Amino acid sequence: MPRYALLILPAFNRVYAESSVRLTRNELAVFSARGLGGQVSAGDETVIGGVPYVTFETAEPLAEPHLSLLSNLSSGYALFGVEGELLRPLTVRPLDRLSSDLITIQKYAGKTNEHFTKLLLNVTALATGRGLGERLAVFDPMCGRGTTLNQALMYGYDAYGLDVDGKDFEAYAGFIKTWLRNKRLKHTAETVLVRRERALAGRRLNITFGLSKEAFKAGDVQRLTVVNADTLKSREFFKPRSFDVVATDAPYGVQHGSKGGGGLSRSPMELLSRAVPGWAELLRPGGAMGIAWNTYGGKRAELAKVLAGAGLDVMDYPDFEHWVDQAIVRDIIVARKPG
Repeated sequence: MPRYALLILPAFNRVYAESSVRLTRNELAVFSARGLGGQVSAGDETVIGGVPYVTFETAEPLAEPHLSLLSNLSSGYALFGVEGELLRPLTVRPLDRLSSDLITIQKYAGKTNEHFTKLLLNVTALATGRGLGERLAVFDPMCGRGTTLNQALMYGYDAYGLDVDGKDFEAYAGFIKTWLRNKRLKHTAETVLVRRERALAGRRLNITFGLSKEAFKAGDVQRLTVVNADTLKSREFFKPRSFDVVATDAPYGVQHGSKGGGGLSRSPMELLSRAVPGWAELLRPGGAMGIAWNTYGGKRAELAKVLAGAGLDVMDYPDFEHWVDQAIVRDIIVARKPG
């Protein structure tokens, strides 16, 4: 059977690096089941030349589309074919179409690890059954300063976000407009006030950009919209069945707090129980919702019940739970909307 070795991307976050091999093995299992017809064997951690790899076998040699899909594993750095004691490098072709500093340049307290954000988006998008390479509309209903939105843009998707924090909204708006100017990407950008019955309901950032002037003129563009408002009011800003993917990293309750219950709470469950039904209405049939949360703030069974109550089918995915710090153990749950 053909054998392959995936070199793990070094992580700047030491704690995440300690979990990256196991998380990559579990992410590979999702890629196999949802994108490769189940032909990839369970990955093994293998040390080659003193460096950790994830090795795996396949029933048949990987074809070009399969290699392209595996190029997007969140912690994958390089892929090799194993030939005896030698490694033959294989060409990887990730979807990324923008400069990587879109993801890495922002540094601030509480930023979600970008490898984990990519993992969350990957396994949620694969749950739709449409693959990663199709043009998707991604919504992050608690987007903060836009890590998930930026990863969606990297993949060529349209990105939509909403967050209640005005400072985060302003920081992200300033960052993304500056980044587009510095990269000389043809774009339009505007921030408008949104009113309901003459009262201010929120602010909306609308950006359209193309990779070149020619692409922009031809209508080959990506769209980014971010709203500064309460996530419980998502339905007031976006139409039902607008998105293929809803992916979000829920407040951990330790640093940010949850505002869904009329004050700060250490648990995000009250906020999620109120917000998820509205988010589910924004999903298209066949779309998927992925939520990362702190398991100290609520059990998987509780969140699964919330998702099922919103008419979603919880996916039977492998374990993505991992330790972040003494107050946070993070996990992912993914559910699909029938249709």
